[in-house]
Amino acid sequence: MLNQDFCEFLEYEICKVFELSENDQIKGFCCDGVLLNQPDNTYSKEFVNDNRQIKLKVFIGKDGQTEYELILKFGDKALSRFARDLDIKECMPNPNKQNWFHIDTRQNKIEIQLD
Repeated sequence: MLNQDFCEFLEYEICKVFELSENDQIKGFCCDGVLLNQPDNTYSKEFVNDNRQIKLKVFIGKDGQTEYELILKFGDKALSRFARDLDIKECMPNPNKQNWFHIDTRQNKIEIQLD
């Protein structure tokens, strides 16, 4: 389910990635909020199933205030759980692994791949 609780969970997971990162560009970054910034129908089961991703707004940086576009990509497990109104938090990969998280500090974009 995509709600405020999930956004807060995602915020803390992003902070963990920054803490564990060996990338000097994002070392010391923090996340100060994740927002559902689209109309409700954008997060419908049909939309998510057809597009396998949604866009969110996230505030990160050294001061946590730079606005980034966050593209949350749904893997098969996340799609299945979302379609059945089950919690997708467990689809978040381990923050120790860096292959599911990509950040572009020039274009202010982040991509996160759920399982």
